[in-house]
Amino acid sequence: MQLAYYPGCSLKQSSALYDVQSRRVFAELGVTLQEIEDWNCCGATSAGKVDDFLAVAMAARNIGIAENSGFAEMVIPCSACYSRTLVAQQRLADDPALQQAVNGELRRPVRGGLKVTSILEALVERVTAGAVAQQAVLKFRDLHPVCYYGCMLTRFPYRVTVSDSVENPHGMETILEAIGVRAIDWNYKTACCGASAAVNDPQTAMNLMGRIFQDAVARGANCFVASCPMCQMNLDAHQETFAAALGLPQRLPVYFITEVLGAAMGIPPEELQTDRHFIDGTDLLKELEPHEHDAD
Repeated sequence: MQLAYYPGCSLKQSSALYDVQSRRVFAELGVTLQEIEDWNCCGATSAGKVDDFLAVAMAARNIGIAENSGFAEMVIPCSACYSRTLVAQQRLADDPALQQAVNGELRRPVRGGLKVTSILEALVERVTAGAVAQQAVLKFRDLHPVCYYGCMLTRFPYRVTVSDSVENPHGMETILEAIGVRAIDWNYKTACCGASAAVNDPQTAMNLMGRIFQDAVARGANCFVASCPMCQMNLDAHQETFAAALGLPQRLPVYFITEVLGAAMGIPPEELQTDRHFIDGTDLLKELEPHEHDAD
């Protein structure tokens, strides 16, 4: 089975390991993620602050490429890219004049009908079909994660329809349950990490990340599981700074959901590029034992 795949800029640069993991995990589930040709930056959170028309048109171009390539569904791992693309698609559907204006600038116009799917939605579908549990050959001995969704996956700047709750999402918990991992409930699963403020307003970002980290530690978590590359990078790259400022000795690995799934599927941490994290998480992902599936 082939699905259109939009990696976005982060998965080609700072979060390249997420791209590797996503392709590999879906391949294990019998799905080929086919990267759309000649894609462009979706504009993420920046374009909308500069040019509203461009913010829609940039994402629309990628939608048009996928549709005109014959795909019915496009998977997007990055939360910002998913939000921008889904919002652009809905705005075009709600405003025929805008769609006509945008399509007038595109060589491959948007026709409508493409299913824009977050990586969590695509994985939950495979959980429901039983494919994830079937591929989970190993189980974790001591993994106590908190699922961190961040704000881009739960706060949209326009009315859109999504499959999970934006107040208390459970997609990652559902995926982890399929491989025998029970996530810890906590208060900060949709809190903002500061995103790009880590660059231009680091004190604010560190305060936000510190609160997230404190609650995770207080709940007894020994790792984070995330799906947003910006959230993952912030909590991973800046953890030494904000944890030290809080006087906390704990350091928690920040895994992508694909990383945990890949380990349960028996893919070595080296192949998942787990060694590329700032906070080491290789040992925790190696604490595995054979998974005894229930008899049919």
